[in-house]
Amino acid sequence: MDENNRLLLLELNPPNPWDLQPRSPEELAFGEVQITYLTHACMDLKLGDKRMVFDPWLIGPAFARGWWLLHEPPSDWLERLCQADLIYISHLHSDHLSYPTLKKLAGRRPDIPIYVGNTERPVFWNLNQSGVQLTNINVMPFGIWQQVDKNLRFMILMDGVHPEMDTCIIVEYKGHKILNTVDCTRPNGGRLPMKVALMMSDFAGGASGFPMTFSGGKFTEEWKAQFIKTERKKLLNYKARLVKNLQPRIYCPFAGYFVESHPSDKYIKETNTKNDPNELNNLIKKNSDVITWTPRPGATLDLGRMLKDPTDSKGIIEPPEGTKIYKDSWDFEPYLEILNAAVGDEIFLHSSWIKEYFTWAGFKDYNLVVRMIETDEDFNPFPGGYDYLVDFLDLSFPKERPQREHPYEEIHSRVDVIRHVVKNGLLWDELYIGFQTRLQRDPDIYHHLFWNHFQIKLPLTPPNWKSFLMCCEQNGPGILQFSTERTNEPNRNKFSVENKA
Repeated sequence: MDENNRLLLLELNPPNPWDLQPRSPEELAFGEVQITYLTHACMDLKLGDKRMVFDPWLIGPAFARGWWLLHEPPSDWLERLCQADLIYISHLHSDHLSYPTLKKLAGRRPDIPIYVGNTERPVFWNLNQSGVQLTNINVMPFGIWQQVDKNLRFMILMDGVHPEMDTCIIVEYKGHKILNTVDCTRPNGGRLPMKVALMMSDFAGGASGFPMTFSGGKFTEEWKAQFIKTERKKLLNYKARLVKNLQPRIYCPFAGYFVESHPSDKYIKETNTKNDPNELNNLIKKNSDVITWTPRPGATLDLGRMLKDPTDSKGIIEPPEGTKIYKDSWDFEPYLEILNAAVGDEIFLHSSWIKEYFTWAGFKDYNLVVRMIETDEDFNPFPGGYDYLVDFLDLSFPKERPQREHPYEEIHSRVDVIRHVVKNGLLWDELYIGFQTRLQRDPDIYHHLFWNHFQIKLPLTPPNWKSFLMCCEQNGPGILQFSTERTNEPNRNKFSVENKA
């Protein structure tokens, strides 16, 4: 307030952190800076005599069993990781933080330096439970240059929409900036460096269970197809505008090369269409002078050559003739066995696990009733599986829906994945982004507080199931089987409980 008791508004305009201690670009020798695409969001950067790797996901699935690699990584990927001087992991999603990949790496170099941003939910929040032995994880503040050597530095920035988990990075070598916005929805709140040497970002879309996993009401196949088509086009145009505004010398679309390859997810694979990187690059070239690069696994971009002469035939070296580009088989079994192991876990012999789990989760005082239904591969009720209601207003577990006005959701989840998530205290992105659920809601409202809690705000340590089982033993083996009986009353479900102790 000023002296006349009037409100003054001040718009803050802080300096861009990358402009502090500026460096003028120096000429690069051929071969001095090389960027090799490995797969999805994983790039191997040679920066003088240092090597840096982004987001290594090279084996196994992401999001439980929903995502698999589209591209065949180069056969020497593990050697490349082991030779890295530092690794940057942008965020905790498993297509960027791949524990199967890191387990292979840790077997050879457990002390490899890994850098992450200081997000509200730590990137490696689940490291201890993963069993992966990494001993050199460095959590860095945002917006501060980190000096690697006299020529190389990097700066991690947060996302403006999901600052609690998403980050992006600027790498600078001899004054030449490489901007990697990864999956950020609004990287650094929209303030980004202009005219960088190389920019890379996601482009594909399809990284959500919406709307493919929804049914009922407006969610017809025709509506979903039109929605997906419209959203993909909007994303394509947004990325093209962003590139045009930022004017990088070179742009590379990446971090979208995944496929729903498990046979059980055939429907998702067919309906979850993704943007074509070449279509985006053509759109960019139509509206700007930006050079574009659609990467193939093993392809290498020589930044010095490309900046000097974009037509240089040695500026981008493609993989040798006959190199396998796309995967045509995936090793499903080892990863499905891990999920299936949870189905018969002793925890689920006791129906009180439901109260234990949702009490641990800590979400309540919100007017929402959710019906959770365990299913088989085809989302039919799992024989002997649990089917129950959770009323989040008072965190109760009623036999039928309450009489008050309340929003309602039904979540059908594959039994192996939901039990794996429950047992290990994992985030529900494994279910939702991994396409392991089918959902209905009435009314058709997105409950952000509910989903945000289960996707990002669950406790950092899993439920104490050991203590839970000890209590169950002391109290006797009360085993309940839940079954459902539909009534004629619309949107009501009647639950019967039979004690099988």
